[in-house]
Amino acid sequence: MTERVEWPSALVGTPAVTVIESAITRQRLSHSLLLHGDDLPTLVLIAHAIADRLLNPPGTRAQYAPAQHPDCFNLRPTGKMRQISADNTRDLIGKVQVSASVATRKVAILHEVDRMNLTAANIFLKTLEEPPAHTTLLLLTTRPYVLLPTIRSRVLHFRFPTAALPLEQPGLKAWLADYREWLGRLTEGVGDKRAVADHIFSVYGLVARFNALLDAATAEAWAVEKTKLPADIEEDEQVAIETGLANGLRSRIFSELEHATREFALPRLKAGDTTIRNALVGAVHQLEHDVGLLRLNLNESAALENFLLSSLRLWTKR
Repeated sequence: MTERVEWPSALVGTPAVTVIESAITRQRLSHSLLLHGDDLPTLVLIAHAIADRLLNPPGTRAQYAPAQHPDCFNLRPTGKMRQISADNTRDLIGKVQVSASVATRKVAILHEVDRMNLTAANIFLKTLEEPPAHTTLLLLTTRPYVLLPTIRSRVLHFRFPTAALPLEQPGLKAWLADYREWLGRLTEGVGDKRAVADHIFSVYGLVARFNALLDAATAEAWAVEKTKLPADIEEDEQVAIETGLANGLRSRIFSELEHATREFALPRLKAGDTTIRNALVGAVHQLEHDVGLLRLNLNESAALENFLLSSLRLWTKR
């Protein structure tokens, strides 16, 4: 007998979890749920907790963890382009159309459902319109409004905040401290061309160290994640999962960068430095713009370089 899959501790007792638990207990859970938020690993933990409660109700003799359960199916992006294809979508639909083999229900978890191409989305839409009996479809995404409106309208929406712990990657705190120190030097003014060159060299030093941090964090996270995956998972799915991990970590580091920028500016704002306000607003706007480009497959080095070079203009006192 396996242990119960617990909800992420930071989300226990939240309205969304309470509603879902109550619906499962009363056997009134909707056949299709859209689980969305800013952190994909959190959404996966929630999906596994739901699947565990549906597939392993109290009194069940043969219990399996969701990742190994014969009646729990996963659809993931594949390849470096991380797309969900029409063929893979048809394959999932074929699996959920068959009667459950161990449990009384089936669960399908669709990871990063926003990565469906248009053909796959339209194929899946037909399943949402006529869902298989005794089947729950869990759609996971950090970008719900990328989905077709017809798909969004046929699922019950639940938004979750991140339950992820702060990043403890060695070197991140030092990197952020050096970034804030660089901002401090910018606000003191740039006196000559040599100083400008020094600041530009600092930009590329920060970019290089960022890449090293991201590579190390991805390798560490992937080493842990591989131990949780089914043994028969396809290689192209593994590539997509590893790429997704890197993208998630990248987003979290950029979020830490925004916090560091605000932390740098706040004491100066409180001290009455009115020129800092415009620089902070401009920097945050630029960072949001560059993070948005990341979602369109802009290279993270190019995005960070663009942000830092823009910061050179925004923060420098002349």
